[in-house]
Amino acid sequence: MNSLPMPSNLPSDINVELLLPYYPLGKFKVALKGLHKRNTYNDIIETEIIDDDIMHVGVGRNSIYNSLPEYVFHPIDRFDNIPAYQEKERYQEEIDKQEEEMRKAYLFFAPIDVLLLHLRSEVREKINPLGSEDLVMQQIIGDNITEEQRQNRFIKQIIPFLPCCKYIRGNRTLITFMLRKIFMEEGLSLKPKKATRQYSDEEPRYENRLDMTLGECYVGNTFSESVSYYDIYYWSDEECTDLFLKFIDEVELLRLFIKDFFFSVEEDVVFDIHHDEPPLRLADEVFYNYLNYNTNI
Repeated sequence: MNSLPMPSNLPSDINVELLLPYYPLGKFKVALKGLHKRNTYNDIIETEIIDDDIMHVGVGRNSIYNSLPEYVFHPIDRFDNIPAYQEKERYQEEIDKQEEEMRKAYLFFAPIDVLLLHLRSEVREKINPLGSEDLVMQQIIGDNITEEQRQNRFIKQIIPFLPCCKYIRGNRTLITFMLRKIFMEEGLSLKPKKATRQYSDEEPRYENRLDMTLGECYVGNTFSESVSYYDIYYWSDEECTDLFLKFIDEVELLRLFIKDFFFSVEEDVVFDIHHDEPPLRLADEVFYNYLNYNTNI
């Protein structure tokens, strides 16, 4: 039985830097096999356990050998001076010689190739905490976020979504999922609805001068704008205390934030806060007494 676990069912897009940290240093050997002509070639070509304690990993990457000019290792006129009557035999001999030269070149550069691979693995481990949560992109996109916004408990939960704002922006379904998640974390429920709001400005302005221009006239305007309404159902043990007033300010700051980052310029967003009273509980059972209007006692 092999002492080292054999990797299996590796994803096709996994690279070797992600695999090797799971194995102790000195328990694996890496061989660079060169790139394949097809772009779908996997990074990890083959894995094999040798001598029960060493894993051999074949990687589909170029070596330093592949970056240097061909004439450094092979004669550039190798196949030019072959007589026609010896073409079949000599051609195969030259191919064998070139493959042997390639093998020796790969072997010569193998220590440097493996050293560079280890360096890439170490760099990956250091930057992975930054890249795994897109912290760098969060800081770049949210460069102009104010300190007041960063301290807002709702905006704090939205900031991790900033790297995906190009996909979420204007998508009302994704925006609703995001808002429901952050309000659910606070024990609040959210109900979306969409409407069209009419705006009108019926105060025309005219000039009584003969030399007036068209830009100095205004005959009024009426237009409609798409508005996303979200009903927030809020309930607290206290009535209207300073905590509730703070909650209103936090929601308004959140509204302005998501309008800037996640809504299109043609659309507005409105949060309506509702006081959601729980039903009256008597003993271990809940009794509802419905009146002719929507009130629970």
